[in-house]
Amino acid sequence: MIRYANRADKQLVWDMWKTCFGDSDAYMDIYFREKYRGENTLLYFDGNKAVASLQMLPHQFTFHETEIPIAYFSGLCTLPEARKRGFMAALIREAFKEMKKRDVPLALLVPQEKHLLDFYDQFGFAQTFDSGEDYLYSLQDLLERHSQNLDEAYTGFDGWFRKKDMTVQKNFDDFRAIVDEARLFGFPPKKNLIGMARITDAERLLKIFAAHYPEKAASFSIADEIISQNNDGFIFHMGEVVRDPSHQTNFQKIDIRNLAQCLLGYHTSDKKDPFRLLFPEKTPQMNFMLE
Repeated sequence: MIRYANRADKQLVWDMWKTCFGDSDAYMDIYFREKYRGENTLLYFDGNKAVASLQMLPHQFTFHETEIPIAYFSGLCTLPEARKRGFMAALIREAFKEMKKRDVPLALLVPQEKHLLDFYDQFGFAQTFDSGEDYLYSLQDLLERHSQNLDEAYTGFDGWFRKKDMTVQKNFDDFRAIVDEARLFGFPPKKNLIGMARITDAERLLKIFAAHYPEKAASFSIADEIISQNNDGFIFHMGEVVRDPSHQTNFQKIDIRNLAQCLLGYHTSDKKDPFRLLFPEKTPQMNFMLE
């Protein structure tokens, strides 16, 4: 059975996180105070026991100069004795359904280990963020520059990212949690993170793209083995997008993973024509995610 966590389930999620990830209580205090919310947490029960959980943290994401809501998948874990039984797969698929109800068109996550890139690929995720080579600006320096005034420091922090395209944005509450975590670990240097994206509403993202690039025109036949609403033909022309289920022979075939990379501008200069010409290359960024 899958359901949202209620108030009494917080300790269950805490214990599961502790078992699976082994993080310190100090870090978990910050995370469960600032980020954890029962209404964003799905639990899988095997009989009467909670054996797996997934959190969908809400963020904004700048997508072709338009801010859209996203779900950042966090804390995906299954108890050791319950693994390889499909519980996490069921949670991920259920999360996609919940995103549709909430009108959230894009999911992001940070795979903690490289082999997890293949695991999430089977659910339609594609790598769309690279690890950074350069360190990001120091939070400690930022706080000192603003005399430890958190409001002023957030204004500076927000100024770094708010105008960057293909970037996860943070509100003040996010920033407060980021600072608490950084202080806990002595303000370690940070870089951009490897990350993956999963489109859950292709039509909505195509419409934003088409409106931003009205001079571009194309016809796509999208393949998505999990989310049926994405399986359709789409034509965009002069800033408009319409569905065309005929899937005419001149439609460019594209699967949901490749579409995510194209729409986020991830290494599109390496794609084959017409995708290389149609989708401008960007530099998607994900960082300071309480990783």
